[in-house]
Amino acid sequence: MAFESLSEKLSATFKRLRSKGRLTESDVKDAMRDVRMALLEADVSYKVVKDFIARVSQRALGQDVLESLTPAQMVIKIVNEELTETMGKENAKINMASKPPTVIMLVGLQGAGKTTNGAKLAALLKKNGKRPLLVACDIYRPAAIDQLITVGRQVDVPVFQMGTENPVRIAKAAIAHAGKNGNDVVLLDTAGRLHIDEALMEELQNIKAEVQPHEIMLVVDAMTGQDAVNAAKAFDDALGIDSVFLTKLDGDARGGAALSVRAVTGKPIKYAGIGEKLDGIEPFHPDRMASRILGMGDILTLIEKAEQSFDEKKAQEMAEKLMKNRFTLSDFYEQLVQLKSMGNLGDIAGMIPGMDSKALAGATVDEKALSRTEAILLSMTPEERDNPSLLNSSRKKRIARGSGTQVVDVNRLLKQFEQMQALTKQFSGKNMKRLMNSKKPKKGLFGF
Repeated sequence: MAFESLSEKLSATFKRLRSKGRLTESDVKDAMRDVRMALLEADVSYKVVKDFIARVSQRALGQDVLESLTPAQMVIKIVNEELTETMGKENAKINMASKPPTVIMLVGLQGAGKTTNGAKLAALLKKNGKRPLLVACDIYRPAAIDQLITVGRQVDVPVFQMGTENPVRIAKAAIAHAGKNGNDVVLLDTAGRLHIDEALMEELQNIKAEVQPHEIMLVVDAMTGQDAVNAAKAFDDALGIDSVFLTKLDGDARGGAALSVRAVTGKPIKYAGIGEKLDGIEPFHPDRMASRILGMGDILTLIEKAEQSFDEKKAQEMAEKLMKNRFTLSDFYEQLVQLKSMGNLGDIAGMIPGMDSKALAGATVDEKALSRTEAILLSMTPEERDNPSLLNSSRKKRIARGSGTQVVDVNRLLKQFEQMQALTKQFSGKNMKRLMNSKKPKKGLFGF
């Protein structure tokens, strides 16, 4: 996970600060030296680190901090605020046109992930009520058009393409097509190069001049560290970008790009790509990212993930079943599938304050195990799923044969279900009613 090493080093530094109680000027300077080294090792731009440390030191060495009853906490608060400031204060929205369609021009180097992440953005916009159109303006990379058509089909977003026609004419024709067909957002998937060259920039400048995009969004790979920052500066100088889409932020990137690109270009990071799946996209919130870097969690993003994963109607139905103590094997499977949809458990753990994400590093819901669970459940009759006590030895053998598993797998599933059932009993009857009446949650984290 990005920032993991940085987060560990900062946590160790602040732990030493907290252990001292009252702080001296020397203590703060030592801590700032450690923070500076941690940021540089995370591949943050030297100039950005220098300015950041200067701002934090000036505030942290103030009399109100050193004489505070909790000086270490005050220093951490200052670092958190300055990290947020460095990354852009707050989440920035796309510049939507007053009169549709809004034209978003996706630019970047080859391999940064423009095509895949363009589809992710299109899917998110569609989910938010827009009618996006993906446009194949990359006529050079082999199979680029086919790739865009494929990911467009996967997210159910139309793709406009004119083969190897001139990209400027393709972009202009796509906008006319969008106007006629009611598409209110046009995403231009432009060509990239292995490195920045004059021909690439000239083509992008020609597209910009012809279609006047409302947003030029640079897609950069977080894994490339300072190279991503250098690319951002070059594109901004030549083209005038409006925002950044940072991809692969869930990888083992050191995090320097996220902390540097906003400070170097002055342009906000609006989205972050996480994971390979086409729903792996998050709006970039500097304040939430700063909290995650400092090990403070990110409850707001966790809640949003839960709300996206769990259907409110199903959550209500589940609550009613729990009140009647009617949690079945079918319900058990449905909860596992919904948990899986939230993504990597290590990333989820990192959003919980005080939770060590390393404890669940790399942990995911085993999709093969879920497939076996589904096969076992579907090999049962409806009566057996509603009343597992019917499952004697001969029935278990039949279910194992029908699902291509072993009887031991069936027994393991039943054991897991019994444990879950015992856990949910505490939510049944009056306890569940009291919980619902006192808190009235919109949706529970696990659907109940």
